[in-house]
Amino acid sequence: MTLADGVWHQIFSFENYGELLALVRNSLIAGAALGLVGGLAGVFVIMRDLPFAVHGISELSFAGASAALLLGVNIAGGSIVGSLLAAGVIGFLGARARDRNSVIGIIMPFGLGLGVLFLALYKGRAANKFGLLTGQIVAVDTPQTTWLLGTSAVVLLALAIVWRPLTFASADPDVAEARGVPVRALSFAFMVVLGLAVALSVQIVGALLVLSLLVTPAAAAARVTASPVLLPLLSVVFAVLSIEGGILLALGSSIPISPYVTTISFTIYAVCRLLGSYRSQRRGARRAAPQPA
Repeated sequence: MTLADGVWHQIFSFENYGELLALVRNSLIAGAALGLVGGLAGVFVIMRDLPFAVHGISELSFAGASAALLLGVNIAGGSIVGSLLAAGVIGFLGARARDRNSVIGIIMPFGLGLGVLFLALYKGRAANKFGLLTGQIVAVDTPQTTWLLGTSAVVLLALAIVWRPLTFASADPDVAEARGVPVRALSFAFMVVLGLAVALSVQIVGALLVLSLLVTPAAAAARVTASPVLLPLLSVVFAVLSIEGGILLALGSSIPISPYVTTISFTIYAVCRLLGSYRSQRRGARRAAPQPA
């Protein structure tokens, strides 16, 4: 076997795939829930220009999960505590974009530094450390699935409650505030919801690549539609395709799930960007064409 064949076999291997597929039922269920949460929350992440906030929250979520791993307590709970703490600080102190970015720039290295410290002190399996950074959904067990589904239900319920006023406040905050919409309260509430969504994503794709589920699918959808109905629908479809496709491809390999998820997500975005550019060029050509007398 050549080196190229060995690398290819390591990345894509479907030996005993049918037997392995039966072992990831929980993973596929959790992935579907995460795709739904990530796709819907990502719509507001794009509308409110919060990709940097997602990354900042993920760093403190990583620190919380690392602390839980060190202490031998529930990792999902630690991840959620870290995410909510970061989201609360950003939401409370970062009302304006400039202030928000400054706060995030402070939180990110602090959270990452704490996470690295806790992992350095942890003497258990190295795979557990690596999984917090790059994801480990193929090993999701029943208790983790329960945590994921329960937290997903909370996020989805919260989004359903605030969807309409939050859409208004995200599209035109000044007009929304003038009409009595509690813009600041909605902003803080969404940051908390976003913190929960990030905590879910960190457990699946890891702290380093969380943007692939909470930003890229919605950004791809926004390239091909501005419809308030189609945008969240496509975002969810793209997120679910990314995570479920990543699980199925990673199942037969020794590679972590995150490269598969990010590659699928990026490919979808690239295709949508090309489609969006093509449609824009066609509209421009129609406008430039001389009208018949």
